Amino acid sequence: LRAAPPHCHRRTALERVEKFLSEIYFTDCNLRGRLFGDRCPPVSLSFFQTPRRIPYDEAVGQEFRPAKVGDSFGPTWETCWFKVELSIPQAWAGREVHFVWESDGEGMVWRDGQPVQVRRCGSGGRHLTLYVELACNGLFGAGKGSMIAPPDPDRRFTLSKAELVIFNRDVYELLVDLEILLDMAQLLGEENQRSFQALYTANQMVNMCDVTDPSTFPAARDLAAAIFSQRNGESQHTIHAVGHCHIDSAWLWPYEETIRKCARSWVTVVRLMERNPELTFACSQAQQFEWVRTWYPGLYTQIQEFVAKEQFIPVGGTWVEMDGNLPSGESMVRQFLQGQLFFQEQFGRICSEFWLPDTFGYSAQLPQLMRGCGIRRFLTQKLSWNLVNTFPHHTFFWEGIDGSRVLTHFPPGDSYGMHGRVEEMLKTVKNNKDKGRVNHSALLFGFGDGGGGPTQKMLDRMKRMSDTDGLPRVQISTPDRLFSVLEKESSQLCTWVGELFLELHNGTYTTQAQIKKGNRECERILHDVEVLSTLAMARGGMFQYPASQLQQLWRLLLLNQFHDVLPGSCIQLVVEDALQYYTEIRRVGARLQEEAVQSLCRELLQPKAGSTKSTLVLNTLPWERTEVISRTGPAGTETLGTSNAGVTHVSEFLTGAEAADKEIHVSPCPGQGLLTCQITPWDFIPLQTSSAFIPFSRKPVTMLLKPLEITLAGGLRGSVSFSLQIGKSSTLTQEIILDATCPYLRFLTQVEWKEAHKFLKVEFPVQVRSTNATYEIQFGHLQRPTHWNTSWDWARFEVWAHKWLDLSEHGFGVALLNDCKYGASAHGNILSLSLLRAPKSPDATADIAHHQFTYAVMPHLGSFQDAGVIQCAYNMNFPLHAVPASSAQCPAWSAFSVSSPAVVLETVKQAEDRPEAVVVRLYEAHGSTVVAWLQTSLPVKEAMLCDLLERPAAQGRLPLEQRGMRLSFTPFRVLTVLLVLRR
Repeated sequence: LRAAPPHCHRRTALERVEKFLSEIYFTDCNLRGRLFGDRCPPVSLSFFQTPRRIPYDEAVGQEFRPAKVGDSFGPTWETCWFKVELSIPQAWAGREVHFVWESDGEGMVWRDGQPVQVRRCGSGGRHLTLYVELACNGLFGAGKGSMIAPPDPDRRFTLSKAELVIFNRDVYELLVDLEILLDMAQLLGEENQRSFQALYTANQMVNMCDVTDPSTFPAARDLAAAIFSQRNGESQHTIHAVGHCHIDSAWLWPYEETIRKCARSWVTVVRLMERNPELTFACSQAQQFEWVRTWYPGLYTQIQEFVAKEQFIPVGGTWVEMDGNLPSGESMVRQFLQGQLFFQEQFGRICSEFWLPDTFGYSAQLPQLMRGCGIRRFLTQKLSWNLVNTFPHHTFFWEGIDGSRVLTHFPPGDSYGMHGRVEEMLKTVKNNKDKGRVNHSALLFGFGDGGGGPTQKMLDRMKRMSDTDGLPRVQISTPDRLFSVLEKESSQLCTWVGELFLELHNGTYTTQAQIKKGNRECERILHDVEVLSTLAMARGGMFQYPASQLQQLWRLLLLNQFHDVLPGSCIQLVVEDALQYYTEIRRVGARLQEEAVQSLCRELLQPKAGSTKSTLVLNTLPWERTEVISRTGPAGTETLGTSNAGVTHVSEFLTGAEAADKEIHVSPCPGQGLLTCQITPWDFIPLQTSSAFIPFSRKPVTMLLKPLEITLAGGLRGSVSFSLQIGKSSTLTQEIILDATCPYLRFLTQVEWKEAHKFLKVEFPVQVRSTNATYEIQFGHLQRPTHWNTSWDWARFEVWAHKWLDLSEHGFGVALLNDCKYGASAHGNILSLSLLRAPKSPDATADIAHHQFTYAVMPHLGSFQDAGVIQCAYNMNFPLHAVPASSAQCPAWSAFSVSSPAVVLETVKQAEDRPEAVVVRLYEAHGSTVVAWLQTSLPVKEAMLCDLLERPAAQGRLPLEQRGMRLSFTPFRVLTVLLVLRR
């Protein structure tokens, strides 16, 4: 085969080079077919199969039986261990020998008790015994028909190759040269002379090469080297290439498989670093480091060595790459706190970049939380998936709701899994929306999502492109080097204010309702355990704060906040694991809470004559509360007035209270719940017309199964109940409750949900007109439009909120509260809350279960701030704790109080590294500038401001005055106070 003459058509020339590389019909000129030379089968091949993921030491002791290439194994999620005996022929001495293993499962090679992922096997005459741990699942699980389909439980996995081969290094290098040249010829375009130079050089190489005579290869490679050595000018864009391997901590596979994915991927990286000392690899998620530390200590030691060499680079600073919307503010703080403490302890440094390539949106409170945890840089990629609008920047400052700013970079190639190809380099430069402002950008290379990481070929491609005329400069770099350069060039950067809203995956605000309920409940449990344990410790008794147990529970909760678990975009096996973890948090949390309460009771209760039964009520929120609670006994309910973040003793029932000034009004179909059609597995996508979006095909639920009836006639509590049929087999039962002194109407809801591709929403048309609605987010709130004027507006047809949303005009408004829901919207005058979904991928059973949840409607005068909507939403989510306390009495006792209703005391806990100190976290919730006084009855001897990692601030000492500690807040500012107690 000869190259085309200069006058030949360009396309013909390209085709001739491609044929030279891989045309299978011309074996005399098939270059790729000569990559491997002689082959040798194993001396022996045997295996055993197990449903468990067992360690190496246990595996090698099992009974192995014969296996052969072509055999199939399974079903899905089984594990096969293979014992491979190899003998390298003596005649291969001096040749580069590789072990080739091909199967459609994920495999890891072990030698001498350590994972090695070897490819090179040494010289002739050597004998090797290898073990291959084969997971019966693919890189992306075992979906049937599509990647995100539910796993096929009966899938089989085939062993296609197991052999020793001679690797022809000179053929490999020539292939990479020709690939780069061919890509340049194809992609630079006919208007670019470098395109023709690359093409003619490739043709000359084909003319020069005789594939049967490797001695002709060096001269051909010299031609390629001449092209690659022609340098760029100084103005050329510089790409900072960083090895990466985004591994979803759970998604289309369970947590246990992720542990093995980390080991398989990271040992590959370590082997590459041994051969390529220039390679850098950015790796996030402290949880994954902890898994490898626990299960693969030998590998972890090697990783620590490369961390010290600044090649293996911990990034992110969080426990996992969490969802960016749904975790509470305190949960997000703990993501950073647990992550940064781990990195400091294990590697002697904290992370300076927040690394969250793949998540479903980004809260406007994140910049402040990053800054409070020592992070001023942020890298992500997911907004390139926007459904409607193209995000206008790749490098910019992101400003949160409090005014905090972080330098933010989106890799312009719009991927965190590049392969080091010419096309990706050109795309990175072409896509960059901040040309002229910055001249540097990131390229993350390596197989990701399911693991894998960088390969040698990716590195070899980029070595050839490091400084080649016609292409951007490519350098192996680090996140710190990239951001340091961007910081120097940042004077012309634009600023984006507010949330980074992903216009896709809105359905993840609702899917897997049991996970979302578990998350909200466990956030409450851990909050209350910390408050009560801190108070028990501070009262001076013998109570031991359960620091290690709380850390374990927090880490379980943080793990479940991973961005494919809490959003519900995961398979059934992951859901089962997540619900089990919530059960564990509830079980241990209940015990820890009981121990703290009992200790408090011993400290607070005073003996009392007689045997009068009474109740001790504990309030874990920082304001006084007057509520109706239920308890067993003839009286049923009582009204309690409680102290701020403390306890109240109630010895007599308050009876005869009337609620005559409030009446319950219900329509024939209370709540007017609507069913809406589901369109795609994760997302519900609206239909676009010429003028706007039509969100759903909506059908009111009106079929009554049980008519409206009064269940409680009044007094302290009045309620009515009814039942509805949904579809052919689902039912909804509601009790609508109004308590004396309570400003909102509760809808206690139970649903037997058996639908497919349906969406249950509740809508409340209200007589309020406003162009914006307000939604609670972490440590604050933000406004979103109620109209669809622009594509940016109607792309947010479904948004997320935490405990409340509100629609208000001057002097009046209506709030919608909830105890475990996140999907919401306000369009025109209709407030909507998303209740349940029924997608079929990747979990075919998603939400098919019994559900119980509560939402509430709260009409109010004045603004939502003045009406106490924020406090009411907290009250509904953090119920009072009523403890029987017979034959004793207790004066009302308040541990903490805050002078301003605009300031919420969110967290009370023991300090991480100072057992004699207490950490108190507060935030400004109204969006105002305010001075607040924090008062406490704890024996405080010293107080100081600290950051979110609990490091004292410079000049942060707070005077202890008679009114307490003076704290100054700007809108939505989060303050953390360290209180050192007297002993």
